[in-house]
Amino acid sequence: MFGHVRIYGFSGGGPGGNGGAGGDAASLLCDWTQAWRIASLQPTIDQSVATMYGRLPGAGNANGAAGGASLAHDRIKIGFCTDLDKSVLVNNFEKRGWHQVNGDDDWHFYWAGVQTCRNIFSVDSGYRMHDNQMINHFPNHYELSRKDLLVKNIKRYRKDLERDGNPLAEKTESNNSSGTRYVYLDFVPTTFVLPADYNMFVEEYRKFPLSTWIMKPCGKSQGAGIFLINKLSKLKKWSREAKGTISSTDCQGVLCHLTGFCRFCTVKYDTSVTELDNMYVHLTNVSVQKHGGEYNTLHGGKWSVQNLALYLEGTRGKEVTDRLFGAISWLIVHSLRAVAPVMASDRHCFECYGYDIIIDNALKPWLVEVNASPSLTSTTVNDRILKYKLIDNILSVVLPPDGVPDVRWNKIPSADALGNFELLIDEELAAQDEAQNSSNNSHAKSSKLSSRWK
Repeated sequence: MFGHVRIYGFSGGGPGGNGGAGGDAASLLCDWTQAWRIASLQPTIDQSVATMYGRLPGAGNANGAAGGASLAHDRIKIGFCTDLDKSVLVNNFEKRGWHQVNGDDDWHFYWAGVQTCRNIFSVDSGYRMHDNQMINHFPNHYELSRKDLLVKNIKRYRKDLERDGNPLAEKTESNNSSGTRYVYLDFVPTTFVLPADYNMFVEEYRKFPLSTWIMKPCGKSQGAGIFLINKLSKLKKWSREAKGTISSTDCQGVLCHLTGFCRFCTVKYDTSVTELDNMYVHLTNVSVQKHGGEYNTLHGGKWSVQNLALYLEGTRGKEVTDRLFGAISWLIVHSLRAVAPVMASDRHCFECYGYDIIIDNALKPWLVEVNASPSLTSTTVNDRILKYKLIDNILSVVLPPDGVPDVRWNKIPSADALGNFELLIDEELAAQDEAQNSSNNSHAKSSKLSSRWK
């Protein structure tokens, strides 16, 4: 059984970081811990800035709560800008009384494409954001969302933990291949970046000549350019000048949206060589499956994550199912930790990451890729409801209680504001556990997996 699960994760820019998009390299490469830090900050609002944006501070509260909140809405008209003409976005913005503007106008909230974000943060653009502006991407989000960089960062993360003697990097003998595997960080398929890793790939291929490999272009999406190979001759036909991946943060808090979905192919999975080029067997992307004759427009080839869990509990048992979803949460957290040292922090930014995860027949999750711009196109009624609720919850989390964008906010959302988001890990509690375990000289598993899960 192979299932493809998409989980939505969220990260928000912390109160620290670069004060503007056009800063120098040093300020752009500040520690990404600020992107996750939950700090108790109550900065004083500069009156001139408040006057400029028509925002009134609340009485002694930087969140602008109480009477200040309602007055702020009376004084400010929030402008939003988006590159995507998606109803789940526009309806959420207009529901809050925002009005749409162009990118060249004064805007407060920008849901941008990755290229627009890259242009805004370009040093050459000279654009600097104000305290009342927010955008939905970090400057170098591609450290996580590009397939080649994701693998590179995870490999470096493992090596760093090994060098430090961290028990998370513990290895054991591999069951199905030569060498060893990571006990706790074995969630990425064996992956090579071509053409740089071509010789290493050939060596691995010759060890397991009957294996099937997936070729995925690094910078494409929606199934474009993906193909499967089981012979080296097929790979040699592919231009070796092209770049692709081939696969068999000191974060303070991680939020995961509980309403993801599971995608299936319209044609039953078949490992035979004759079906190797049949994308309806191997790719779950809706952009591919919708062209097949067996595509069902009613459910779109998707299950909700909740329905997947119910099915697995009924067929495999609750303990195994809980272990699976715990492993999914685990890989999300550690993929984010892997990019934390290289991710540029900016207090104006947040991200909605879409995690593509394959579940194998042993119910082990494997991280395929992370999308910086997960699809917001609604193909079914349930799809539209899920994505509308996702965007609504994101806005409730990243905005202050009064709903006016303000990067000086302490970014501590209330429990009600979390909606369907769940806190996967709290680093402060994890640090307390680790310190306690160290003082007791404990070598229990809880010490190895020092984290506090909700």
